[in-house]
Amino acid sequence: MLIPIADVPRWYAERQPADTIAIRHGQDTLTWEQLERGANARARAFAAKGVKPGDFVAIGLPNSNAFFETTFAVWKCGATPTSLSWRLPRGEAAAVLDILKPALVVGGEPDWNAPNSLPIGFVPEGYSDEPLAAPISRYWKAMTSGGSTGRPKVILDHMPAVVDTTMALPLSMPLGASLLNPGPLYHNAPFIVSHFALFGGGRLTGLTKFDAEETLRQIEAERVQWINFVPTMMHRIWSLPDEVRNRYDLSSLQVVFHMAAPMPPWLKEKWIEWLGPERIWELYGGTERQGACIISGVEWLAHKGSVGKIGETARLRVIGEDGNDVAPGETGEIYFLPNDGAGTTYHYLGAEPKRRADGWESLGDIGRLDEDGYLYLGDRLADMILRGGANIYPAEVEAAVCAHPDVRSCVVVGLPDAEFGQRVHAIIECGSEANAQAIADGMGDFLADRLSRYKHPESFEIVDAQVRDDSGKVRRTLLRDERAAWLKENRAFRIMPSRLHAKAE
Repeated sequence: MLIPIADVPRWYAERQPADTIAIRHGQDTLTWEQLERGANARARAFAAKGVKPGDFVAIGLPNSNAFFETTFAVWKCGATPTSLSWRLPRGEAAAVLDILKPALVVGGEPDWNAPNSLPIGFVPEGYSDEPLAAPISRYWKAMTSGGSTGRPKVILDHMPAVVDTTMALPLSMPLGASLLNPGPLYHNAPFIVSHFALFGGGRLTGLTKFDAEETLRQIEAERVQWINFVPTMMHRIWSLPDEVRNRYDLSSLQVVFHMAAPMPPWLKEKWIEWLGPERIWELYGGTERQGACIISGVEWLAHKGSVGKIGETARLRVIGEDGNDVAPGETGEIYFLPNDGAGTTYHYLGAEPKRRADGWESLGDIGRLDEDGYLYLGDRLADMILRGGANIYPAEVEAAVCAHPDVRSCVVVGLPDAEFGQRVHAIIECGSEANAQAIADGMGDFLADRLSRYKHPESFEIVDAQVRDDSGKVRRTLLRDERAAWLKENRAFRIMPSRLHAKAE
């Protein structure tokens, strides 16, 4: 049955036992009835603050039950939610809010200086929590992208705020599934899968912050059936001691998806060996929904390194610099076209799509197709390092470096070089107990059988701070520009403000 998203909490409150838990964050739980009443009260509070059908509401809240009360309240107002990191710096927040022009900001930092806002700890006291008629929002969500480049944009999803309670859920998610969300809700994938679990009457367990062992503990405790990771999370789980990782019962897991960042093949192989190929799945696609590729672990073993084939809702091409399709095995830029035509799944605020005259669109990624139509990714064109005429893809170098047992994560950027144009610089996250100098000194030998010599990092920066966020995202442009500016002044990486910067050779 097709119902407004706004009515989902009431729909299940009327059909499930009164004590059925819909959402849990730690010890904080919400039944369907509590979610419905909390969202109703918030919706009335938002309307009192001026929110009308068709408006945008920016949400700057951490992972919490209140986050979901807020999104359903926004839909009950006939408005569209936009989820932002509550810790977004003032400048970035101002740039997004200038584009979005929301009627209300819920949460966020006080220095965002939003003209109409409610604080993070807002409680809708004095407002009725009885049902209310909810107009249907034209766009069910509006997510942000591009903040790391200084040019943020808002992606308006053209799906209206309605859901079919009987239709199969996407990505092999069972109706009524027990789902664990380990990622921040200001990113698109965690936002989508968490809400779709609720749309299907499932039980959502959320982490307030990702923790590797806590993730395994919750999978066992909540008998989790479906989960979505980014590779950074999977690396941190795999880095746990064997006795810790194997302590927990993960037999309830039916589907483990990963997406949003490149997956090192060695790490994927480890997870397939651990949980079995039939449970490991990967998705490649953009928030824009022009098209997506999906691959199972079983398929991946026959096409190692691939992100799968294009799905049924769109077409895919790999186009060379001459504007023509490249042959299988050759590299080019990846373009999508939805079956319903260009611009049918989204539109931007604050940007224009990279769209050819024939309607095909690119997200800036490069890749190649094999003879069977399986796609293999390179990197984004903007991230590619051109060293002495050779193309070097950061994701390939990062995957090799991350295979080192003392490396937690890695980001590779290209820095200016007088002789080669660009040099390969690796920012490596390791534990405080690791011997940073030994890691830098031994990396050349470690990479000898993994990467061609010209792809090896020529300088290293060892840090014990997190280089990627909990969704595996990285501000690569910012990291690159900061280090290029520092290098211009200091000419070497021997005394930069990090724990160690060691020249490779």
